[in-house]
This record gives sequence, structure tokens and C-alpha cells, in this order.
Amino acid sequence: MMSQRAERRGIHLDQSELLCKKGCGFYGNTGWQGLCSKCWREENQREKQKQIQDDWALAEKLQREEQEAYASRTQKARPQPAIAPFSKFEERKTKEKSSKVNTVTKFFTPSTKTPPKKDPASFESQSSPSPSSSGSRQPSADSDHATREFIDFLKPLKSGREIFKQCRAFTESMVYKREMGADELSECVQDFYQSLSERLLTQFKGSSDQVESVMDEVEKYMMTRLYKEVFCPETTDDEKKDLAIQGRIRALHWVTIEMLCVPVDEEIPEVSDSVVKAITDVIEMDSKRVPKEKLGCITRCSKHIFNAIKASTREAASADDFLPTLIYIVLKANPPRLQSNIQYITRYCNPSRLMTGEDGYYFTNLCCAVAFIEKLDGQSLNLSAEDFELYMSGKASPNWPQASAAASSSSATSSSSGNAALSQVHKRLDLLTGLGVRQDRVMEEARQLESDLIDWTDEVEQKVQSVLESFPPEAPTPAETEAGTGASAASSAIDSENVENDLLPPPLQPQLFAG
Repeated sequence: MMSQRAERRGIHLDQSELLCKKGCGFYGNTGWQGLCSKCWREENQREKQKQIQDDWALAEKLQREEQEAYASRTQKARPQPAIAPFSKFEERKTKEKSSKVNTVTKFFTPSTKTPPKKDPASFESQSSPSPSSSGSRQPSADSDHATREFIDFLKPLKSGREIFKQCRAFTESMVYKREMGADELSECVQDFYQSLSERLLTQFKGSSDQVESVMDEVEKYMMTRLYKEVFCPETTDDEKKDLAIQGRIRALHWVTIEMLCVPVDEEIPEVSDSVVKAITDVIEMDSKRVPKEKLGCITRCSKHIFNAIKASTREAASADDFLPTLIYIVLKANPPRLQSNIQYITRYCNPSRLMTGEDGYYFTNLCCAVAFIEKLDGQSLNLSAEDFELYMSGKASPNWPQASAAASSSSATSSSSGNAALSQVHKRLDLLTGLGVRQDRVMEEARQLESDLIDWTDEVEQKVQSVLESFPPEAPTPAETEAGTGASAASSAIDSENVENDLLPPPLQPQLFAG
């Protein structure tokens, strides 16, 4: 076991690497460049304030330059200013300056367009769709169910009506911000979380448990209603990242449990059952809508991993055992929309849950596992760069016989059986290639036959048309009509058969006079 852990240099992760780089003691996140939610927001606020100050300085500079140019043009136009015109010039200059300042202020002030507010008389009236909402956005059954649960939860609270009114108004206002970027939407939601939690702390006189309980319900109500609009929005590259990590995991299908030094024995039924449950939980994460519920799937998956390790080693699992096993589970599960789910949790989860607690710890480990998979190389798996590239390209596999020093040192029996198996594989590939060529040839001949039939049909139609044009119909006399009535009925079948025989190709005409 010691030698195995010594070899696990590429997957080792010190626990200090999970914490915020600012040293605040909270868990960091790769999506926030190693910072916790609090430090990340503070850093963003500082950068935005600096950007606003730079923009104001630039606007003031441009305004001064324009004023100076305007004054210069005015002086050239009026070389002998009088007292009255000068006063008018000052008045006009003051008005123009005020107008420019207002324009700059509006330009750098975020839009505050919100739907008209209402003051409903009851929870039930507030839960109905607002007429100011988009006509195409109809509440789903999940949204209605979440609304009813939120109302039932808030009814016993003294300020429950006010909390619901604020949450509903904010949720509806997000409809008007759908064109904003994901980071801006996330900041709006996080600001609302923070302001509401601060008011609740004042109301409940510092009862953090009660505040957390209310904030959990607030998150559930809001994010259930906003899920379709904020999960994997078109303004981000989340979908592109999902496809990239999915393709990466598929390319790493050859990675074995031994390469990752995972201390799990899947031959034990209890361990195998825990592995299956862990895979199921991490896949189920995509079916949840609320960030807390997605985190719950990650936590349950992690606990199944600890149970599998404990059942295999008969001792408590360490962090060095947990992370490689989590990587192995992710590789086996290849969860759908993995990056989108991680980004969704990062942007819209209650920040206090990601900063501390077991949910935050397991989520941070999942982010580290995904980052490790993205940067996985031969050194991390104790492989040479050449072997790693061969496995990634599909030209070789750890389960195939290799013409290397390790293979040459194996027994002659295993080598001959491996060569025979490889020869059989090559024969199968050659057979498939020949079948593909034959299929292409059959398809080409079928297309040619179809073309010939179309040409023959056109030729027959032309012949029929020419015959009809050569013999125009003549109006019969009354006597001929009476005499030919019986004969025409008798000869119609024969004439029809003769015309058909004349139109058929020679090989298809019946041998009427054979013998």
C-alpha cells in the first residue's frame, strides 16, 4: 500500500489546495480562479469600480476636449463678443454641459427596467402569472408545485407575505434581463441572496439556522422558476465545454482502475453496489433543477465512494484515496452536461453552502477531478508519452498485446495466443472493408438501374405521344357506329394487348408465334 501511494504523485492533492487562495479559510473554486464566493465577488467589485472610474475619467476628458473645441469655434465666429451674447453663450454652455453629464450618467448606469409592481391581497393571488410577464413564458408544473410549497412554508412566518412578494417580483424582473451575460445574471441573483439574508438576520435576531432554512426555500422557489432561462444560456460557451469534456472522457475510456491507483475492489459485491450507486447519483445530478439538490447528488455520490473504499480496504478512506476514486467514477459515468451543471451550481447556489460544509467540500473535489481529467497526461498515469498518445488515438489499448519489452518478457504461449487474436482481428477488419466496397458497388448499380428505368419510361411516353399525333381521331358515320359497336367491343382487348406488346422492349415481348 505504501509503494502504491508513493507512485500516486500525479493525483495527489493537498487539502490546502481546496481552500481559497486569499487565505480566508473557505473553500475555493476553479470557476472563481481558486477563490471562494466572497473573495471572488469582492475582487469583481473592485475591478468593476476601477473600470467605472476609468470610464468616467475618459468621458470627462472627451467632454473637456469637446467644450474647448466648441469654445474655439465660437470665438472664431464672433471676434467681437458683446456682453449680452456672452451671457447667452454661458447659458447655452451650461445647458450643454448638464446635458452631456446626464448622458454619460445614463450610459454608465445599469438598466433598472422592471415590470410594474402590484400589491396582491393574498399569497394565492401573487402566485398567479403576472400579465407583465412574457406571453410565451408559461409556468410549468414544477414551477407551480414549487410556488405552492414556498407559500405553505412562508405562511407561519410573520413576514412571509413580504418575503414572497420580493422573491416573486425579483423572479419576474429576471425575464427582462435575459439578454444579459451569465455573470451579470449570477451577480443579480447573488446580490438578492445577500440582501435578503441580511434582512432575515435582522428579523430573526441572528438565528443563522432559521435564516438558512428560509434561504434554502427561496433558492428552491426562484431557481425552479428560472431554470430554463439561466441553465446553459446561449450567451455562454457552456454547451461547447460540455461537448469537450464528454469527448475527453470518451477518449479516456481505456484508463483502468490500476492506472489511477484506486483502492477499490469491484469483485466484492458490496463494493460493486456502492460503485453503481455513486455512478447513478452523479448522473442523476443533471435531472435536478435546484442547485442544492444537484449538490445533494454530489454528496451522496461521495459518500458511496467512501463506503466502497472502506469495504475494500477495511479502514477509513483518506483524501488521497477519495480523489482518484472520484475521478474513476466520473470517467465511468461520463455525466451529461457536466460543465453546465458545475457552472449552474457555481453561479446560482446559495454562496454560504459552497464556502463551508460537506457540500462545499465534495463540490470542490468534483471541480478538481474535472480539472484533472482535462489535464490528464501519461505522467499522471505512470505511462510514457508514446503509450499515452497511442491509447488516446485508439491505435493501441492496455488490454491489447503490445510488441514491447514487457510483451517480449511474457511467456511464449501468451505471445502466440495474442498474435493469433490480433491476426483474427485483422481478418475481421479486412472482411468488413470488403463488404463496404461491395455495398458501394451495389448502390452504384442500383442508381444506374434507376436512371435506365426513368429513361425507358420517358421513351415510351414519347412513342405513345407520336402515335397519337400521327393518327388523329375521325368522326364515324351513323352506319359505321351501329356496325362497329359490336366489333369494337370484341377487338378492344386484342388492340390493347398489341399496343402494349409493341411498346415493350424486345426481350419482354411474348412469343406469340413460337413454333
